Amino acid sequence: MDVHLKNLFSRFEEQFGSGPGLGPGSGACLMKVDGIAPPFIKSLYKSAAALYRTDPWRRLRPGHLFGVRIGKDSDWYGRKQPFPCIQFIGGDGGDLGFHMFRSEIDAKKMTGSRETIRVPNVELLRVTYEVESMMFPSNKRMIKSLSLEVSGENRFPVFDVARCTESDEIQFRNPTLEELRFVYAVMRAISLVHPLLQQDFDTGPKWSRLMYFQPFIETVDVQWPAEMARGNDLVAVTVSHPPGQGYEEKHNSRGSTPTKHSEPPTEETFSEVEVNSMNSLRRCSMCEKEIEQEQSLCCGRCRAAIYCTSLCRQQHWKVAHEDTCGLYKAMMEREEELTMKIFTFDCSVEQPCKWLESLGIHRKGMWRRKCRCYSHCQYGLLPVKGGLWDSWGSLDDGEYPRDSPFNNNLREGQSSPILLSGWFEYYNLRSLPLSSPVADILSHPLTLYYILTALNVSSKNLLLKGKEVILHYLGPEGELDWMPTFAEIGHLLNGVGNIQIVMVGPGVPTNLSGTTCGISSRVRVNLIQGVYQEEATYLPTPHLIVALNCGLETYSSWGGALDLIKSPNIPAFFTDQSEISCSNAKQVLRAAGLYISYPITPNPFRSPVRNYGPCNNLPSYSNGFMLGVNT
Repeated sequence: MDVHLKNLFSRFEEQFGSGPGLGPGSGACLMKVDGIAPPFIKSLYKSAAALYRTDPWRRLRPGHLFGVRIGKDSDWYGRKQPFPCIQFIGGDGGDLGFHMFRSEIDAKKMTGSRETIRVPNVELLRVTYEVESMMFPSNKRMIKSLSLEVSGENRFPVFDVARCTESDEIQFRNPTLEELRFVYAVMRAISLVHPLLQQDFDTGPKWSRLMYFQPFIETVDVQWPAEMARGNDLVAVTVSHPPGQGYEEKHNSRGSTPTKHSEPPTEETFSEVEVNSMNSLRRCSMCEKEIEQEQSLCCGRCRAAIYCTSLCRQQHWKVAHEDTCGLYKAMMEREEELTMKIFTFDCSVEQPCKWLESLGIHRKGMWRRKCRCYSHCQYGLLPVKGGLWDSWGSLDDGEYPRDSPFNNNLREGQSSPILLSGWFEYYNLRSLPLSSPVADILSHPLTLYYILTALNVSSKNLLLKGKEVILHYLGPEGELDWMPTFAEIGHLLNGVGNIQIVMVGPGVPTNLSGTTCGISSRVRVNLIQGVYQEEATYLPTPHLIVALNCGLETYSSWGGALDLIKSPNIPAFFTDQSEISCSNAKQVLRAAGLYISYPITPNPFRSPVRNYGPCNNLPSYSNGFMLGVNT
């Protein structure tokens, strides 16, 4: 080969990579990884797109190294985390992506000001967001055949593992299935936590243009998709900057069955309850008598159940608590990890009126349904002055979502629904401050949208084809006064598809039954008063059924509705306030002969406002947990 052609080929190989990896010139396809399946690929591309939307390259450079720990060392091959150190590349020019290293030492060896330095015999995993036109035909065919989610306007992630040899050549290989699972969890976790980095203005040379951040460590839960799960649906991911901060492995009780105690707790296991700063009255779990903080006793094992006397404790153990103490204990152990830490307003509420007063929105707009001050007024019939500003309780401009499309330059040229993975991503897209409490009400429409576009494949495909999805929404109450918020679903559809929501329940006022609300050009709501099993015959056949905060185990009228869901095998999703109530709902569904196809999992769009469940200390959230049947 002529010298000039050899040099040209070498530069081409250096820039684009060569087989048998997954680089743009490799000719390999992600589907050739042993054990991989199309749903796995879709989940990878979806998580990569979610990370891309948070735009980490706006602030992060190769010198900003992150440490990451996913689950326990014993969860991975060789009892070692595969790639525990990460850097982002392309923020100041070049291809956008990130590199994952075997250790912090490897990362520092290979970190340059703008690019990765070649170091012989050091292996790293690369994820590069390539323009579709530059990708190899086999990868293009895979993207087209699986309808994989695009990142930004026209980019798709490319995964490969690279290694420089002693002769300065670059070798590539396919990542293993385990390494791809690791990458998935990294992308999900980093997208949530990197925006929380706080700039440190006192660190680094004054002349430097590189941004410096305060030391940071954060743990978040990442939900494994069904095709990736191995026993547990969730995995704890800890991200730190800089890497190398101390970690402690803690026993994870989620993977084991909570202990059921055969004997009631002794008197010594009871103690006075330390409640939060709201200092309100609690109720005895047995007799429901109101108790002052200093006079209350709690179960020393689960610390969830509260009693006024030891007699009530003994009685409650016999009639109910013996069967649930272990479950309550497991739930209380997860209280800290389930708390949403991104919001800056008070997320712990025992007295709604005082909380709303502190925000200046008590007895205003849609917030009137968040306390009992308007309980005398039927659902859907709160007096309305008109205007979105009044509906949001006169919050300041910029603290509530406008009734307008999302910023065009974020989705320019794209005609597909905007997919969301959590509250931070939504607040970022709407440019809302994290001090805005609107998530407490938006939990309902965004949970609905998340189910339609992220959890149910058939409804998502219909929307992508521009068709209408008919959804039966069971048991509406406060939602009837929060209709303006459902317009946000229409904006998130981003010009694709339509949704007809049929709300059916006894809470619908008689004078509203049979009416249709044109929420937006793409969302309309029909209101029907009555129980579902009696009204379903007269309703359009649904593609999906949803019941939010359903209290499935507390209402006997659910029996007929469950039979209707079972007979035509209609996909359905149920949410409830706590993991305990969702677990009870799961038993009801199974007893009714329904197949639980989507396991209990925390809802990423649950309300950030934490209330207290049936045992006073047990944290509960509106739409806190969800499960699905026939999905």
